[in-house]
Amino acid sequence: MSLDAKTVTRIARLARIGLEPGEVDSLGKDMGSIIDWVEQLNEVDVTDVPPMIGTGLATPRLREDRVTDGNRRDDVLSNAPDREGPFYTVPKVVE
Repeated sequence: MSLDAKTVTRIARLARIGLEPGEVDSLGKDMGSIIDWVEQLNEVDVTDVPPMIGTGLATPRLREDRVTDGNRRDDVLSNAPDREGPFYTVPKVVE
């Protein structure tokens, strides 16, 4: 499909693309080849192709939403530079 310069300029303005006068013909050819490729997709027979999962027909698998500490306190505290019992020890920041 061939796009004229006026159409290419209008599309570029709508897309907020700044064009130099010499770029109009090149962009028109590129846009025309994209439109031709999309038109080729219309020729594909998809009558027996089932819809993909993204159409909302499938339900996602969900897990139970439970709050847990992971029961890994000693592993987490082993990374602390200083600790006192089951707590992190941090420097005082407020006088």
